Amino acid sequence: MIITHQTLQALRTMVRGEFATQMADLLAKGAYYQQLATTIQSNTRSNTYGWLGDFPHLREWVGDRAIKDMKETAYAIINKKYESTLGVDRVDLEDDNLGVYRTRAQAEANAVISFFEQSIAALMKDGFSGLCFDGQPFFDTDHPVYPNTDGTGAAESVSNIVGSGNGKPWFLLSLDGVLKPFILQERSAPEMDEITDIKNEYVFMKDKYLFGVRYRGNFGYGFWQQAVASKEELTAANYEAARLKMQTFKRDGGDPMGIRPTHLVVDPTNESKARAILETQLIGGGNSNPNFHTAELIVSPWL
Repeated sequence: MIITHQTLQALRTMVRGEFATQMADLLAKGAYYQQLATTIQSNTRSNTYGWLGDFPHLREWVGDRAIKDMKETAYAIINKKYESTLGVDRVDLEDDNLGVYRTRAQAEANAVISFFEQSIAALMKDGFSGLCFDGQPFFDTDHPVYPNTDGTGAAESVSNIVGSGNGKPWFLLSLDGVLKPFILQERSAPEMDEITDIKNEYVFMKDKYLFGVRYRGNFGYGFWQQAVASKEELTAANYEAARLKMQTFKRDGGDPMGIRPTHLVVDPTNESKARAILETQLIGGGNSNPNFHTAELIVSPWL
């Protein structure tokens, strides 16, 4: 087979097309990272999230507006670059052996989705030390909540951790709003580029064409009030304690936030315990399970 401009154009079209189609299919089926994170478009090197210090709510307008200033320790997420590169041997193109690269292009799309899910799982695991907008670890016992709506006064320390164990962590999240507990900040969507020019030094020396995925963005923490974590054993009692904790969070000024827990996220070793809590309708010899279907279950292999 003689490699012509038309041949290379067909190769570019095939690889890019298979990548784009597979990405669209995977997103249409629903990747679970989309449930956990709010995607925020970025058009600069970094985004600042000082507004996270004020969970949205309305109040009666009496007198002047109650204005909350952005926190002095404004939370910023700096965009990073990520890549994955696919080499296509020129001899495969000469021998018309491109079926394997069609599969590889699809696999690159799967790798992007897995990367997103793994990155969000890493945020959860690292949340016991990773800082959020209030300057505290995302999962912490000392989140400051102020007695006045303008964020003044002597702050009360509030915890979004159940217990003090050191076992496998599990997480109760509120995911039914526009804002999620985690942020996927996207500067540029995943895209496929290529080098197929024989005059390129790499192509000339290695006898390979290059196709590469490029992504620019980063990941960070949203509202800590929408997440409760625990390293205690996953029991009905500890699950109920997590639910109660989340539902009784208050905003600055003392008003209840009205957050509703919706999802329980566990690693595979806790899946059976989670299903026993959430999906068993009768317990204790025929009694109704008060936790039946009180949350949806997400099992993350990355945890």
